[in-house]
Amino acid sequence: MAQKPSIPKGTRDFSPVEMARRNYIFDTIREAFRLFGYRQIETPAMENLSTLMGKYGEEGDKLLFKILNSGDFMKDVNPSDLEDHNLPRLTNQLCEKGLRYDLTVPFARFVVQHRNEIQMPFKRFQIQPVWRADRPQKGRYREFYQCDADVVGSDSLANEIELLSLIDHVMGKLGIRTCIHVNNRKILTGIAETIGEADKIVDITVAIDKIDKIGIDNVNAELREKGLSEQAIEALRPLLELSGSNDEKLEKLSVLLAGSEIGMKGFEEMREVLDGFENLGHSCGVELDVSLARGLNYYTGTIIEVKALDVEIGSITGGGRYDNLTGVFGVSGLSGVGISFGADRIYDVLNTLDLYPKEITGSVKALFINFGKQEAAAAMRCIKNLRDAGISAQLYPDCTKMKKQMQFANSEGVQYVVLIGDSELADGTATVKNMTDGSQVTVPQDRISEVLC
Repeated sequence: MAQKPSIPKGTRDFSPVEMARRNYIFDTIREAFRLFGYRQIETPAMENLSTLMGKYGEEGDKLLFKILNSGDFMKDVNPSDLEDHNLPRLTNQLCEKGLRYDLTVPFARFVVQHRNEIQMPFKRFQIQPVWRADRPQKGRYREFYQCDADVVGSDSLANEIELLSLIDHVMGKLGIRTCIHVNNRKILTGIAETIGEADKIVDITVAIDKIDKIGIDNVNAELREKGLSEQAIEALRPLLELSGSNDEKLEKLSVLLAGSEIGMKGFEEMREVLDGFENLGHSCGVELDVSLARGLNYYTGTIIEVKALDVEIGSITGGGRYDNLTGVFGVSGLSGVGISFGADRIYDVLNTLDLYPKEITGSVKALFINFGKQEAAAAMRCIKNLRDAGISAQLYPDCTKMKKQMQFANSEGVQYVVLIGDSELADGTATVKNMTDGSQVTVPQDRISEVLC
């Protein structure tokens, strides 16, 4: 007996109904991107590893899917590296390309490669899949879609404020109650300076980024392993446990960071962003979260993470400012800021809360019953007219029992069934049956669209 086929863990198939729901999400986000003035680009699924490596920190590099070189990929491998299981060196010898980990680094490469063709500031959006060699679990997949919006070539904090407004707009359209968590990388750097551990900023941010998952005690244990002193760990605790309103947190931060120039710069930026967003008005919550780090080394300013309030799941949107990212590709001083909507997690949230509009089914609006060759020909002419009018319709392809055709319409969620039998064919009419309430009406064939609209 043949083995049943399967797909890799962390990946999924999507049925027509599921795709209709996913397209509702993509279309909502795409419409918002265009409304806010972003223009669409696409980049290849695979990039050179030289483009990807070193951009996501040590932990991110481990999650890159690497692609074996074509042909005799073993020809340049050093036998001693095989015997010693020297994975880093083997990877360099076996692989030159990898699947993209996110859309931001490929975008930075795109900007540098095409810098003479684009006008600054450049606002782009991108909706494509990405891949991560992560451990699959609820809300975390190895293949998933990101929906990114970025602005490069502008230092203005108005960009951050607009991105927060964009998040609020999209979540409002989708009906998801959310809280936007914000922080600033300069605040984190200032905290590291304040506790006397400026050289441990990466270790600190990687550790505290896990605080919601493992708790502050385990974070402290990890910091000890990284060499932070007990005095520094104790000095860090009150900064991570700030409470109160955003204004109250800012007031406390202004005192705690008073001795750090970069920390105060982050404080001023954070206050401007929060004040600007409040001035616009918004329906979602927004919270200054000093423990928010996002663990990615390329963030240099504002950090953003969005969480759904009614579903236990990870962040559904995230992003931030990355002033130095294009510098590694030869273009320095080009500032950027962006966000990424996690379409797959948003999909899980909408499924859990059943927030889809009722009309999203993906099925045609009208199914014509097939009574035979002549009747089918008449039905096809009507179907063409409906399609020309923008109304989806189809003919059941086989002349079979009417019961079977009606069952098909029910299973597919078709709203209307149209019958053109002997009598209708003779007098040029059609009988239109509403599958929701069971009512039906007979109309001239050229007026079917009036019933369906």
